[in-house]
Amino acid sequence: MKVLVDGRAEGAVLKSGEPINFLGTVNRKTGVIGDRRHELYGRSIGGSILAFPSGAGSSVGAYTIYSIKMAGAAPSAMVCRKADPTVASGCAVAGIPLVVAPDEFESLQTGQRVTLDTARAGVIMIEEAAEAGGSGGAA
Repeated sequence: MKVLVDGRAEGAVLKSGEPINFLGTVNRKTGVIGDRRHELYGRSIGGSILAFPSGAGSSVGAYTIYSIKMAGAAPSAMVCRKADPTVASGCAVAGIPLVVAPDEFESLQTGQRVTLDTARAGVIMIEEAAEAGGSGGAA
């Protein structure tokens, strides 16, 4: 696991198996996926722990990530399978925690409650057991 942007966030995972082109796919004002061809079409990324393989498309996507943050519609954190300069620079400017975690990415599922904390060992804590009455475990 590699930390690209430090921070801490909690929330429900919103996972896509498809790369995200922030410039052409995400509405800058609402954070809703507007590309009908994307598997997350119609879903809001706001407040989520957004998990996706990598970014795609133009480097202007970094500005889009910043715009989404300024509109209050950004994800709380992002988890990617591989590093992408557009997503990394957008998250850095917007202050959105970002980790590249190929192994952890595979185990994340939409709706799972997680805490991402780059200051702690383990970084991604899955809270699914806590919801069932047990204690959370590390991913």
